[in-house]
Amino acid sequence: MQLVDERYMRMALRLAEKGRGRTSPNPLVGAVVVKNNKVISRGWHRKAGEPHAEAIALKKAGAAAQGATLYVTLEPCSHLNKRTPPCAPLVVASGVKRVVVAMIDPNPQVSGNGLKALRKAHIDVSTGVCEAEANQLNQAFVKHVTTGMPFVTLKIAQTLDGRIATSRGESKWITGEDARLEGHRLRDQHDAILVGVNTVLQDDPSLTARFPGARDPIRIIVDSKLRTPATAKVVTQRSAAKTLIATLDTASKDRMVELLDAGAEILLTPAKQARVDLKQLMKMLGTFGITSVLIEGGAEVNASALKAGMVDRVVLFVAPMLMTGRDSLCSIGGSSPVRLKDAVKLRDLEFTRIGSDVMVRGYVDRGRAGRG
Repeated sequence: MQLVDERYMRMALRLAEKGRGRTSPNPLVGAVVVKNNKVISRGWHRKAGEPHAEAIALKKAGAAAQGATLYVTLEPCSHLNKRTPPCAPLVVASGVKRVVVAMIDPNPQVSGNGLKALRKAHIDVSTGVCEAEANQLNQAFVKHVTTGMPFVTLKIAQTLDGRIATSRGESKWITGEDARLEGHRLRDQHDAILVGVNTVLQDDPSLTARFPGARDPIRIIVDSKLRTPATAKVVTQRSAAKTLIATLDTASKDRMVELLDAGAEILLTPAKQARVDLKQLMKMLGTFGITSVLIEGGAEVNASALKAGMVDRVVLFVAPMLMTGRDSLCSIGGSSPVRLKDAVKLRDLEFTRIGSDVMVRGYVDRGRAGRG
């Protein structure tokens, strides 16, 4: 039974992945209805505000759901929200005899209550099937719903010796087209992308996701002194995603008006040592329902984010190139730790060949993370 359950649950997990980048602030969820060892319907949550996975799969199954088994990657919700009805009553009404759940919903409004409703209706409930995979699938949702903070990925494209630009600031392009396309996919999968004002001044990036069917993330510029030009692409280029400029209340009011008139939005943030406090900024973004942020900053923003302890995952695109020289720009600025034990440690590393480059992914080890 365990192997059979895992087989169908992995099918549900693959379905859930189809909603990547579209469901926030809701979780990614997939569902499969099985009867007599045959799949009779499938569903996944496609977009926030649209029907949940269970509702879609059960509607497709219709009367055939009677006596069937429902596989779902997340506990069916039991609470009312502004957009969609709860799923637990729909599951009960469908007539399924068994429900297999990968993970219990970490949302305090739901956690365990959906399962209680199913068991109260005498439905056989199993949990924990492919639980680790389900948790990883929804790592951004889990962090946001339990802490109020977005899940933060630090993305860096660098040479093999850890450099991101020459002494004259040339950086286009260190990595190849395949790696850059993967970077655009990361943008598509995150709610927001964050850079520092120096990146805007030096590169004038659009910060959009450029491939067919892509969705642009919200653009966030960290700009304590409001130096972002009103003519910058990130301000003027048309996109369904808005541009937020995080600054301090000491910044020029005339510049605020100019940028507002150009189409940007201004976000006044707390200061830390006369700069935008990145950790407090993340808390503010969390209150806006932003569950995931991709940092594509320069050396100093990268260093500040790591020092603030707000980075959850690091994605490095490493080119087979040596920049050499002390005057080239290191990928992470700031001051290095005096002791090795204070260095930031990574865990669960993965290495993937992307064209001529290598993508390295890993999570910041909170138990061993340095103090920056």
